[in-house]
Amino acid sequence: MDRHRQMQVFEAVAREQGLAAASRALDVSEATVSRTLAALEKRLGAKLLERSTRGVTLTDIGRTFANECTRLLRAADEADASANGLHSEPRGLLNLVAPLLFGERLLMPVVLDYLDAWPGIEVAMAYQDRFPNLHEEGIDVAVLIGALPDSFMVARKVGDVRQIVCASPDYLARHPAPRTPADLAAHSLVFCSADSRMLEWRFEHQGSSRNVALKPVLRCTTQSAAIDATLRGAGLACCLNFQVHEHLQAGRLQPVLEGFEPDSIPVHLVYREGRRASARVRSFVDYAVERMRSHPVLHG
Repeated sequence: MDRHRQMQVFEAVAREQGLAAASRALDVSEATVSRTLAALEKRLGAKLLERSTRGVTLTDIGRTFANECTRLLRAADEADASANGLHSEPRGLLNLVAPLLFGERLLMPVVLDYLDAWPGIEVAMAYQDRFPNLHEEGIDVAVLIGALPDSFMVARKVGDVRQIVCASPDYLARHPAPRTPADLAAHSLVFCSADSRMLEWRFEHQGSSRNVALKPVLRCTTQSAAIDATLRGAGLACCLNFQVHEHLQAGRLQPVLEGFEPDSIPVHLVYREGRRASARVRSFVDYAVERMRSHPVLHG
């Protein structure tokens, strides 16, 4: 069996997390899958899978090889499509990654409209605050909030977001709003550890920056939980404006310390391959950039 077929079988086993499921996906016998895996491990001289009565798990080498198989098989499919004149028509699976609240509140409406416009596309949407390695993880397009870490990344800026401190009207009726960051010491604070492990918030004023150490009354592992507690009057929380845009518009939260906000933070769509990107990637990026740049929350 040739290398390409071995990679297809192994990629299916890794994706389906089992030999039986992979055999059904490939429409071959489980014995064929097992023989193919054995031949592949022998050819590579490395163990790719750990087998047990509960199924299979990838070894570290197997996990890396599975990512490479996914990338190479996709590239081969796209080369075939290009040769057949299909490269100009967006189709196939598009893998997207975005931070949770950004993805839910800003990107998902764009994705749904894009799917209506291009029925030949399927989208796999993953939410994670960690920025992925696009090549190793097989990601087509990712949202990056913050400075670009790698000058070789292909990116399109969609706007800027800003940090704000906010509280519910009920809380501010009971506790006068802080006038300077030093006043935070007299307030109940809600802290999200997903944003930073350091118990501090950063502020800027008249060209100088300052980090303020915190003693929060409540620590949350997700920004959603911190926002929910803030809506219930637990105290002051530090958020990015897109995370609480609807609450601010509805008056459920109110900003404070507006004169001490740090500089705006850039938001980019980052993707692989540049001009050689597939039609589905190029069409989605073009569509999403135009839509997102018009959103008021991305104007910084």
